[in-house]
Amino acid sequence: MKNKCYLTAIAVILTICVNAQVNKTIDTLQNEPVSLGEVVVYANKFPEKLKYVTQSIKVIKDKNALNNQPNAGDVLLNSGAVFVQKSQQGGSSPVIRGFEASRVLLMVDGVRMNNAIYRAGHLQNIITVDNTILDRMEVIYGPSSTLYGSDALGGVVSMYTKNPVLSKSDKTFVTGNALARYATATQEARGHIDFNIASKKWASFTSITYGVFGDVIQGKQRQSAYPNFGLKPFYVQRVGNTDSAFVNPDPNKQVASDYKQVDIAQKILFQPSENMQHLLNIQIGNSSNVQRYDRLTETASGAPVYAEWYYGPQVKNLVSYQFSANKLVGFFQDLKIIASYQDIEESRITRRFKNNNRDSRWERVNVWGFNMDAKHKSGKNELHIGLESYTNYVRSTAERMNVATGALSRITTRYSDGPTKMSSNAIYAQHTYKINDAWTLNDGLRFNLVSLDARFADTTLMHFPFVKAEQTHTAITGNLGLVYASPKDFRLAFLLSSGFRSPNVDDLTKVFDTKTGYVVVPNKDLKPEYTYNAEVNFNKYSEHFNFGGSVFYTWFRNAIVVDKFQFNNQDSINYQGVKSAVFAPQNKAKAYVVGFSLNATYKIDKQNSFDAVYTYTKGTYTNAGVSMPLDHIPPTFGRIGFKHEGKVWLGELYSLFNGWKKIADYNPNGEDNQQYATVDGMPSWFTLNLRGQVNLGNNLSAQLQVENLLDRNYRYFASGISAPGRNFIFSLKASF
Repeated sequence: MKNKCYLTAIAVILTICVNAQVNKTIDTLQNEPVSLGEVVVYANKFPEKLKYVTQSIKVIKDKNALNNQPNAGDVLLNSGAVFVQKSQQGGSSPVIRGFEASRVLLMVDGVRMNNAIYRAGHLQNIITVDNTILDRMEVIYGPSSTLYGSDALGGVVSMYTKNPVLSKSDKTFVTGNALARYATATQEARGHIDFNIASKKWASFTSITYGVFGDVIQGKQRQSAYPNFGLKPFYVQRVGNTDSAFVNPDPNKQVASDYKQVDIAQKILFQPSENMQHLLNIQIGNSSNVQRYDRLTETASGAPVYAEWYYGPQVKNLVSYQFSANKLVGFFQDLKIIASYQDIEESRITRRFKNNNRDSRWERVNVWGFNMDAKHKSGKNELHIGLESYTNYVRSTAERMNVATGALSRITTRYSDGPTKMSSNAIYAQHTYKINDAWTLNDGLRFNLVSLDARFADTTLMHFPFVKAEQTHTAITGNLGLVYASPKDFRLAFLLSSGFRSPNVDDLTKVFDTKTGYVVVPNKDLKPEYTYNAEVNFNKYSEHFNFGGSVFYTWFRNAIVVDKFQFNNQDSINYQGVKSAVFAPQNKAKAYVVGFSLNATYKIDKQNSFDAVYTYTKGTYTNAGVSMPLDHIPPTFGRIGFKHEGKVWLGELYSLFNGWKKIADYNPNGEDNQQYATVDGMPSWFTLNLRGQVNLGNNLSAQLQVENLLDRNYRYFASGISAPGRNFIFSLKASF
């Protein structure tokens, strides 16, 4: 039966492809350029040819790869060029060169997404960006703090959404797109519509996306050594006033992994002249409750640990205004200004099995941002000057409710419960000297000033003799690089760069007892973390064969870890009647990360091509003279595929793969989540995937994908949920 399903899927796709009788509209953005001079990136905030840029950059601009995925995290995952961790279906946490979460900077339309409560563990915030309206994504590898500031220790994921398109004539026109998508293994039903209304100087772009994601059905084909890996044998329901664990009739169905998501975007563009633009950008996102699937699988003494563990609705409201101008008269020829406001709401709700106390903790973050970038060109020199300012206001609240009686009581908040503010201000300069047609020098410097002021309004539950925690830090980061580029086909870059991350509200103000006799308190002496990076990267282009890669070595210094601490010269205090050991975040660790990546594309002819990418990373961490594997380090991973782009149809066969992550390579004290792996670690795996697309007319296209054709059971390293099994995905897109 399984083989019949597999063969049927291939037959259906091939039938669609062979019988298609209409011409395919080629999206030129999907075709790899044959000349190095054709590749344009935005890593330096202004458009620049890759041949002049020192960083290693992955550009994703294939509209199928961007818009026809469950979320923005899956776009990165399916590229094979970025590792992504998942704790639940409604989550994706990118890992760049062994750095994750608050140590990787996320950007959308030039605005920082990282805020004062980004934690160092695993995050799901990237899925709040609607991938159906993504125009391009750029992954900048390695420390990038000169232009991007705090948090860019491992790299930057920069996302750009579609902008309004102006009319080229005096007539007003209306265009749009509609997309419907259904997937079997994730029970995904997703709909999207957008439309563009344009005149010669004004344009409006409106987008609405709504998605329902059911419980994920994992693959059934397991390795013989781990026949029960990933099975969900039970689920919890409350009947009357009692929690009960019930047998899951289908243990491959990951019950409590469902969620919903709605995204709305509105952009208004005004272009009074050819060289000047004003853009208003409004993005609203809201999810349902998102079940924390990994925690809901935990057991103790044969019983579930939690009856409830979920993130409440995650709300993201973004408003930004962008002014851009070029070909200006004066010292600066190019100017870009972005003013932004974000209103973000998150919450965590937990209740232990057969316990009536439901604990709810809410966080509200308001972020005001301002960026100004100006560029001067003179002969062989280009000077980029920038100013950046972001201010976060955090409010943290909490309560406990007895679900049987409805009685409310106070509990400790996750963060400081009084007025809490974090500000980051910076000035930076990036210089490019085009020595001659072949050689280019890049150098830059940034000065950062970061301050944090946290107030504890109610200390009656904490019994600590302080009411505030304050910090002010300065940091200087920079980069120096040299690029050799032949006129058309070869680029070689040498780069030294640094990154920093200033302690945020999550690092500094979490005051809590994770277990009896163990209390974490603020450390007012906490300092920024730094990375220092040396790398060589290259690209080789030809008519048929494109090849690239990078080799890097990154030093990680002042790494923040939680360790034993003295509070008021005491290593223990009386906390709620219990003598408790004192712990605090401290800059005690150092580490190094080394690795390389390779990528290649071979064009057999104009219609057929192969592509491949491979990444290897290794990290070692040292604290108090003891060395161990650094956490967040993924196993080897990559992608290999074959694509046919004909006049009448498109077809693609590709494989994603991960190597073994042995248990000896896990960090025992970090975020590697050994409890969600096998006793030997996370097994290696690969998937086979097939995609076929056909145009049913000039404005209508249909697509059928079959992911994980072999129905393999697998998990990404450090993840607490298994990947979907054999997944049939149907999508239909119409343009008007």
